[in-house]
Order: sequence, then structure tokens, then C-alpha cells
Amino acid sequence: MNAVLDVVMSVLIAVLLLGGAFWILTAALSMFRVHDALSRINVFSPATGLGLPMIVLGAFLDHTWEDGFEIAVLLKTLLTVVALILVSSVASNALARAAYLSGNPVDPRTDPQDLARPPAEEARDRARGDR
Repeated sequence: MNAVLDVVMSVLIAVLLLGGAFWILTAALSMFRVHDALSRINVFSPATGLGLPMIVLGAFLDHTWEDGFEIAVLLKTLLTVVALILVSSVASNALARAAYLSGNPVDPRTDPQDLARPPAEEARDRARGDR
């Protein structure tokens, strides 16, 4: 029974670690294919929102399997995953806004471009139900 559980845990840990590495590698390679800052920030989101939490969970399972369960390690893992998700979303939003407002050229296919319009025009469109 322990041999089967060893195999299952090894496969689960490997899937989490390799899956996380796959998302980070895919995001890194995708950054070479896009042409503007907004798109680069967008293609990196899977790495920070999915890849890094998968690696953290894989490391937690590996640690727990080798050294036993510790509540402090579980709390650190949960805090790390929540922080990764929150910080990556806020940072992506702030970086995208800064990149747009700095005047960097934006791919013309980017739609919608809410920052390109004055706030009064945007509010008027919302009131009419256009957006």
C-alpha cells in the first residue's frame, strides 16, 4: 500500500512542479511573440497566476511527504499562494496602466482601449448602455 501511495504522491508532485514550470516557460516564450507592453503583461499572467502557485503547492506536498505535516508550513503555503494571486493581479493592472499612460505604442488590434478616451466620454457611453 505504501509503494502505491509513494508512486501517487511522486506523480502528483511531479505534475504540479512540471506543470508550473510549463506555464512559466510558455509565458516566457510567448513574450517574444507579442509586440507591445500590454500584450506582454497579458501573456505573463498565466505564469504568475497559475504556474507559481502550482510550484508552491508541489513544494509543499514534497516537504510534507518527506518531513511530515506542519501547520506552520501549511499556513505559509496558503499565504504565499494568496499573495501571489493578489499581487500579480494588482501589479499587472498597475504595470499596464503605467505602460499605457507612458505613451508606448499600443497594438492597434487592442480593444477596448478605455484609457484612450476621456473619463467623461466613457461615463456617457456607460449611461447610454454602449459599453
